[in-house]
Amino acid sequence: MRAMAPDADELAGWVTDACRRSIELVADLDDDQMVGPMLPTVNPLIWEIGHLAWFQEKFVLRDACGQSPILAGGDALYDSGAIPHDTRWHLRLPSRERTVEYMRTVADRVARAVTRSDATDVVRHFARYSVHHYDTHTEALTCTRQNLGYPAPRLPGLTDAEPPEGARAGDLPGDVESAGGPFLLGARMADPFVYDNEKWAHQVDVASFVIARAPVTQAEFAAFVEAGGYSDVRLWSDGGAWLVATGAAHPVYWRRGPAGNWRRRHFDTWVDLEPQVPVSHVCWWEADAYCRWAGRRLPTEAEWEYAATGGGRSRPGYPWGDAEPDAKHAATDWRSLGPVDVAACAAGESPDGCRQLIGNVWEWTASDFRAYPNFERDAYHENSEQFFGSRKVLRGGAWATRGRYLRSTMRNYFTPERRDVLAGFRTCAEVE
Repeated sequence: MRAMAPDADELAGWVTDACRRSIELVADLDDDQMVGPMLPTVNPLIWEIGHLAWFQEKFVLRDACGQSPILAGGDALYDSGAIPHDTRWHLRLPSRERTVEYMRTVADRVARAVTRSDATDVVRHFARYSVHHYDTHTEALTCTRQNLGYPAPRLPGLTDAEPPEGARAGDLPGDVESAGGPFLLGARMADPFVYDNEKWAHQVDVASFVIARAPVTQAEFAAFVEAGGYSDVRLWSDGGAWLVATGAAHPVYWRRGPAGNWRRRHFDTWVDLEPQVPVSHVCWWEADAYCRWAGRRLPTEAEWEYAATGGGRSRPGYPWGDAEPDAKHAATDWRSLGPVDVAACAAGESPDGCRQLIGNVWEWTASDFRAYPNFERDAYHENSEQFFGSRKVLRGGAWATRGRYLRSTMRNYFTPERRDVLAGFRTCAEVE
């Protein structure tokens, strides 16, 4: 049995919380920072937060509830499917104050709509859809702050939040062996909420394999760098063109310290590498090259989901069961304001002993992002279909991902060169 859907009051709370958190994530930035440089991996933040409210208004208030638009001309400003990426820096957008007022107005109306006694399942479904759209973008806002070297966000309410259990618990070496066999990959129709790319569960055959108990650490990846991994063309396969084009010699946010040691940039601050923290902000090509150097490989997404569900024996929502992620189970929801040790969150282990399959860092898999055989497109057509065949699948979530957004069947997807994502990986191998 999967986790239950939120009731109307909880969903209304999610709506309010999602809006508030997105505002908090940019509250300390000045007007120039709210626009920022034109880069292919970011949006102007002032546009992005307005887009979140527009999306929620369109799908919930306008389409599901039949209400008139709150913001005249909003479609011409915030429709991401119609407005080219670079154009977003040249639009005449509402002021910051008006944008925030618009966000709060939409969220307040949606929260009221879902708690009405006559609210339909369609209204509540799209309200939840819009909350998770917020969740996707609030993680993106966090990545943008990292990418642009802005300070770490100040998030009220997290100062005294319970940190992930065992945040500095050390490393977790070793593998888990999985027997494999027939396995149902993907979401079931009884699941309370899934995206179209998770539809629907279908049988695959998984051969026996071993998978690392934990993601690759910064110390382990530093050994790859020190061994000349970025200069050994034999390790890079199709990633050789990316390597030549970028001139990469180490992860994007790393540099040498005064004593020759490696340091990493955490938002606007340089810190020494924490050996037991998972490597993050590496692209798929870097993960693939490391695996080849280590005599391993990336797991397929079927192997990853098999490990997360114990081969589907009870089909829980999470590796540990159906209890939603908290500080004992996973590093999520900005509790740590950064990644934690790979041995943290012992209560979140999978049935076979893998840890942090949910939270801390997203994990690259070997799989291309493609439609499942019985794919059904969502009402939001732009969500998945346009990206099939051009991206790689990531699984699991990160420290800045909302716990309510995650589940064992969740598929994330980015192009293989992306290094701005909160992404690491764990390794896999055949059974000898």
